[in-house]
Amino acid sequence: MVRRGAMWSVMVGCIAALPAMAADDRPLQVEREITTYVVNADGSFTQTQETAIKVLKAVALEAAKDASVTYSTSIQEAEVVSAYTLKADGRRIDVPASNYQLSSSSGRDGDSPIYSDQTTLTVVFPELAEGDTTVFAYRLTARQPMFPGHFSLIRNYSPANYYGDVQVMIDTPADLQATWRNWQLEEQPARTENGRRIVAWRWRNREPVSRESLRDTVFNAERYPGYAFSTFASYAAIAGAYGGPANAKAVPTPRIRKLAAEIAGDSKAPREVARKLYEWVSTQITYAGNCIGLGAVVPRDLDVVLDNRMGDCKDHATLLQALLAAKGIKSTQALINAGGTYTLPDIPVASVVNHVITYIPSLDLYADSTAATVPFGSLPDGAAGKPVLLVEGHHEGAKTPSLLAGQDWQKMKTTLRIQPDGSIKGTLRLELSGRVAVGARSQFRNLPASEADKLVRNYFRGNGLRASGSVRYDDPVPLLDTFNLDADFDVAEMLPVSGGFQVQPWFISMAPVSSLVASHLGDPDQPAGESSCGAFHSDEEYSFEFPASMRIASLPADTAIEEGTVSYAATYRQDGSRVHVRRTLDDRTPGPVCSAEYNEGYSRVMHRIMPDLRSQVVYLSGQ
Repeated sequence: MVRRGAMWSVMVGCIAALPAMAADDRPLQVEREITTYVVNADGSFTQTQETAIKVLKAVALEAAKDASVTYSTSIQEAEVVSAYTLKADGRRIDVPASNYQLSSSSGRDGDSPIYSDQTTLTVVFPELAEGDTTVFAYRLTARQPMFPGHFSLIRNYSPANYYGDVQVMIDTPADLQATWRNWQLEEQPARTENGRRIVAWRWRNREPVSRESLRDTVFNAERYPGYAFSTFASYAAIAGAYGGPANAKAVPTPRIRKLAAEIAGDSKAPREVARKLYEWVSTQITYAGNCIGLGAVVPRDLDVVLDNRMGDCKDHATLLQALLAAKGIKSTQALINAGGTYTLPDIPVASVVNHVITYIPSLDLYADSTAATVPFGSLPDGAAGKPVLLVEGHHEGAKTPSLLAGQDWQKMKTTLRIQPDGSIKGTLRLELSGRVAVGARSQFRNLPASEADKLVRNYFRGNGLRASGSVRYDDPVPLLDTFNLDADFDVAEMLPVSGGFQVQPWFISMAPVSSLVASHLGDPDQPAGESSCGAFHSDEEYSFEFPASMRIASLPADTAIEEGTVSYAATYRQDGSRVHVRRTLDDRTPGPVCSAEYNEGYSRVMHRIMPDLRSQVVYLSGQ
């Protein structure tokens, strides 16, 4: 499967990007979209589609001037049925042959391509002007199905886009077992004609809602207008259809066994062996998509993956499975959605699971070796708490583990000595754990040593300040979920000799309390929506030493706030010429998905915390 993409795709240029606006402001709109699928018993099919888009504003001319269809050359073919500009006065101007563009992915000197065999057929509409309509109709023939004997698809429409008329028809053999569903569409009674079953839907959306009203960042297909159709009886059947060819490629060969032995070395403990194998695949096999015919759902031969040191998610998972098997560790591949979907629709559609990871039953551990920066035992962002289809041992309700409260945190300790002229001498200690540590390691892993020496100077230079100092941190290369950093910095004339400052990080901070709170205040003009979410803990300690020439005039009051799963505490203490501040945000949000109601309450708590973050330590010159 192609990571973060469907297993096959047909794209009509600019439709997905239609902006949602009031009729007077809308630059263009879909007048009609008519789609027909004629499916054969083996799952091969022909799709015809006609789309008419009207240009309402001149600003949309560039976006509307072309349309395209993309297909896999080795198993599909496409042709343009009609393409023309319909002028506002009713004249039809056909797209001339000179306005066709064919872009193909191919190998050198006729050899087969290694990444993709996709071809894009594009037409450019002539004499297009404001008020005109483009009409593009194509026919795509899939000579070979992705999964033998099966056909499945799902399509959703944004209620924020104008659709004058949408018609969909799926024509299949009457004896082909299938299920279908629609959401908010008008379904016509299924009918049988000449041994064929015809299912059809219709939809109009001539009064689009505002895009601001669609606040959910977690996608649920059943929440939006659309339809699904599938010949798969269950998600287990999808796992089985994918797993057959994949498992056949995961059999350890002598080359695989030799490589596994070299990687594992003297390690004997299964977890340690598995970690080494995972890290080797993760760091040594670069990610590259496979969009070559059935390669969209069938892994490459492992010799090809090893020879080229590259592969997509299927190749990664298959290679890791073979290496583990060579060391006697059983694993299975697991299909998952790589996007913002945390639930599977009732209709089992193959394209909703568009990514492949690895599950090791004996360790009860999921691993995604395409995430080249994520340590063994962890998963990348967006993969926690999601349903998976296990190729071996499939069972309903299988999920990746959710993020645990307390595993993602930052602890920061800053000491500042303020000089009489407002210059400062400071030190910083930063300790990170979990996802924030993984992210920090990724940033510093790619930082040249010459740039690391300039970190202090460049950081403060961005604010117009002169500074010097040094930064020391853990070796960022190992795939670990901890990371520590120490720094010292001297900044010239940073503060006025009398004034005040908000208590906030003075140098590098990966998860400052102020940013965590500010990013979750919400927009009072827009309703809250469902979102992905998770717990986090940030603890900040500050020690300020003032010179004798400055007098501490006032400190903020202590603050303690606790509501639901969030608590915040801030304390301010003066000890002679020193001020000690501690702020702690303890967010134990249960994730991975938070409802609109939860987010509304969460935003309310953040607003309660914000006044303390804006408060200042005030000091004056003189005694």
